[in-house]
Amino acid sequence: MSRQEEVCILVPTYNEAETITAVVEGYRERGFDDVLVMDGGSTDNTQDLAAAAGARVREQRGSGKGQAVREAMEYIDRSVVLMVDGDSTYRADEADRMLDPIFTGRAEHVIGNRFANMQSGAMTRLNQVGNRIINRAFRYIHGQNLVDILSGYRAFTRDSFETLSLSAEGFGIETELAVECVSHSIQVEVVPITYEPRPEESETNLRPVRDGGNIILRLYQMAKTNNPLFYFGSVGATSAFVGVMLAGYVVYDYLVSGISHSVLALAAGVALLFGVQLVMFGVLSELIVASNRRQTQQLERIVDRLERVDSDESDLLGDGTGRSDSGAENTGEPEGVVDTDAADRSEGD
Repeated sequence: MSRQEEVCILVPTYNEAETITAVVEGYRERGFDDVLVMDGGSTDNTQDLAAAAGARVREQRGSGKGQAVREAMEYIDRSVVLMVDGDSTYRADEADRMLDPIFTGRAEHVIGNRFANMQSGAMTRLNQVGNRIINRAFRYIHGQNLVDILSGYRAFTRDSFETLSLSAEGFGIETELAVECVSHSIQVEVVPITYEPRPEESETNLRPVRDGGNIILRLYQMAKTNNPLFYFGSVGATSAFVGVMLAGYVVYDYLVSGISHSVLALAAGVALLFGVQLVMFGVLSELIVASNRRQTQQLERIVDRLERVDSDESDLLGDGTGRSDSGAENTGEPEGVVDTDAADRSEGD
C-alpha cells in the first residue's frame, strides 16, 4: 500500500467556488484518491464543483470549521488525515513534506509553518501581528513553542485525533488542536511550508479582530486544565493586587486625613484573601494535573509493552514450523485420538 492510499485529504469549505476545483485536482493529480470536502452550507456552487473535480462531498450538520473537522471523522476510515483549507493558499506539492514525519514515526501531529516561506500579500500586517501575539501567548501559557498554531495545513493520525477533546466551532479549532496535543503529550513536529495569497476573486471568511479575540480567550480558557497555575494564579494575583492597592489607600487616607474607610478596608481584605486562596488552589491543581500526566504516561507505556508482548507471541505462534507448543510435530491427527488399527496390529504381532 502506498502512502497516498493511507491518507484522506480533508478540506473544510464555505463559499470557496473560486478555488475548490484547483485544490481538489491538485491532490488527486498527486495520487491522493480520497479527498473529502466538508462544506458548511455554501451558497455558491462549491459542492458541485468539488464533486465534479473528484471529491467526496458532505454537508455538515452544524456550522463553523471546528464542527466540520469533528463531523468529518465520521466519514474517514483512512489512518492518516491531511487537513488543508479550500482557499488555495497551501500547496499540494508539499503534501509529502507534511506527511513524512508521520510515516517515519517522528510525530503523530504535524503543523505547517506558514512563516517559513510566506509569499508577498499572503497575510495582512494586522494578521501577522495578531498571529505572533497568539503564538507568543500560547508559548507562555502552555509551555511549548509550536511556531504557528493557527496554521490550517496539518497532518495527523486518526488514532491521535480520537484521543483529543475538541469543542471549538469556528477557527478556534487550530488553537484547540495545539493545546490538546500538548495536554495529551502527543508528539508534534513543525515543518516549513509555503503560504500563498488568496486569488483576487476569492473572499476570506476570517474576521481578524473578532476571531483573534475569540482565539486568545480560548487560549486562556483552556489553560484551566492544561496550566491551572497560570489560569487561577493570574486571577488570584490580580485580586490580591487590587486588595493591596485598596488597603494602601485606606491606610494612607487614615494616616494623612484621619478618615477611616471601613467598607473599603473590608473590600481590600476580601480581595486579598480571595487572591491568596486562588493562587493556592492553582498550585494544588497544578500538582494534580502533573500527577495525572505521569500516571497517564505510565499507563500508555504499560499498554505499549503489552501490545509488543502480544505481537511477539503472535509471531512465535505463527512462525510456520508446523509444531505445537509442546514441540511435537503436527501429524494432522486430532489430539487425544488413538490409532486403534495400529494398536491391534501390535497385539497381533
